[in-house]
Amino acid sequence: MLETIKKTADFLKSKIGEIPNTAIILGTGLGELVHEIEDKNEIPYPEIPNFPVSTVEGHSGKLIIGTLGGKKVLAMQGRFHYYEGYTMKEVTFPIRVFQALGIEYLFVSNAAGGMNSSFNVGDIMLIEDHINLFPEHPLHGKNFNELGTRFPDMSEAYNKELRLLAMKVADENNIKLQHGVYIGLTGPTFETPAEYNYLRIIGGDAVGMSTVPEVIVANHAKMKVLAFSIITDLGVIGKIVEVSHEEVQEAAKIAQPKMAQIMREIIQKI
Repeated sequence: MLETIKKTADFLKSKIGEIPNTAIILGTGLGELVHEIEDKNEIPYPEIPNFPVSTVEGHSGKLIIGTLGGKKVLAMQGRFHYYEGYTMKEVTFPIRVFQALGIEYLFVSNAAGGMNSSFNVGDIMLIEDHINLFPEHPLHGKNFNELGTRFPDMSEAYNKELRLLAMKVADENNIKLQHGVYIGLTGPTFETPAEYNYLRIIGGDAVGMSTVPEVIVANHAKMKVLAFSIITDLGVIGKIVEVSHEEVQEAAKIAQPKMAQIMREIIQKI
């Protein structure tokens, strides 16, 4: 595993030159943020040694190197999901490569279903914590001390300083931010009304099929994490309607400009 990570990191070093300190994972419908990145170089995932290939519509499958907010960044346009058949090691492999490159900050975005009755479609939720309901843990198996401790602390999985900065930036731009707990599930089905109700009862505000594995590995790697959910459908009793992946993508696109503004200004300030 260590040799595989090194091989991929060495390949990217030969392509990137100066290594940025920030990486961004762009989720469903949020790949349009790459248009905000200037002076960019794109590397399709199939050209990167050992990288999985995204199979989901709305996930283009490119690693973008460029500048956002005047700072150099790496951006994943398309991520990997457990429901695609990948192992958790494969899902989180890019995070290990980012670790080998020396990435310090990881920004993550996703589309999610909202269970909080105060949420509306199109809201942006700042993730304050998560509940992991995936059946496989990304740190399951042999631990490599070079990558992190056997039992990593998760008491502040989402960096408090970055969250405060995000709140400040949103306030300065009159962008409403919701706050809450994200629950990670396998998918690929959307939740039933009973499941939405259960997830709300156990403390969730939004639910999705990604993010949690990457955040766990990023914490294992001592990265500082900031994450947002775009609320693309509602799992609130009385507001639950049939939803499609296409509708999720459209809802995410509507919120994308506000997300881009927040991301850009945070990157300027760190």
